[in-house]
Amino acid sequence: MKKLMYPFISGIIAVVLTACGSNDAGEQTNDKDQTKSAQTEQKDQEKQMEEMQKKLDKQKVEDKETVAIVNDKELLGRDYNMALSSLQMQMQQMGQDPTSKEAAKQVKEQAINNLVGQSLILQEADKKGYQASEGEVEKQLAKTKEQFKDDKKFEAALKQAGLDMETLKIQTAENIQYTKYVEKEIPVGEITDKEIQAYYEQSAQQESAGGQELPKLEEVKPQIKEQLVQQKQQEKLVQLVAELKKNAEVDIKI
Repeated sequence: MKKLMYPFISGIIAVVLTACGSNDAGEQTNDKDQTKSAQTEQKDQEKQMEEMQKKLDKQKVEDKETVAIVNDKELLGRDYNMALSSLQMQMQQMGQDPTSKEAAKQVKEQAINNLVGQSLILQEADKKGYQASEGEVEKQLAKTKEQFKDDKKFEAALKQAGLDMETLKIQTAENIQYTKYVEKEIPVGEITDKEIQAYYEQSAQQESAGGQELPKLEEVKPQIKEQLVQQKQQEKLVQLVAELKKNAEVDIKI
């Protein structure tokens, strides 16, 4: 089974909120001439989605439950559940079932490990003075809200994600703090044309095996470069967390 990678806190809020608001984005008015079979098929799909969500929710813990203690910092179930949901979604996007016994064990371990790693990095960011200003937080919150038609839809997504505005503000501030630290303290260096070419050729082989064809290299070069930056950054983050753990007190509670 392919190991899921996630850059800790960065992006989790947007991913979870977008998923919770996706039903709104997909709403369409049924045409009067819509066939009965199509309506039945839609109901069957909705039922399957509901059943899958119930199985996914069973993997979660109570929001206020302490899932781990990292250097006297308590990590709560609310944050663990967000990390878990993000990993579950990634697994589904890869065509895997996150509710199988093996997958459930995998996402649980990775969610708690990601959460511990996030906490260690944020503690380092605190030590080095990286913080998020109120203006930066409000700007990021405004971008998040833009994903929804109106405040009512946004508030509904918050509720479905198990969040309130105060918690969202705190997590947004941590996200900004985390990003500042990573950008300044974990540089990845230049991405060479040779690396981009190698990545492109590997991707082309994979797409060819699936009967598809990649666009020309020049068309996807910026995306490949960004992907390579993220991969290198992820590798350095994993190494950093491993080093921080050596001198940290980590007590996993679940």
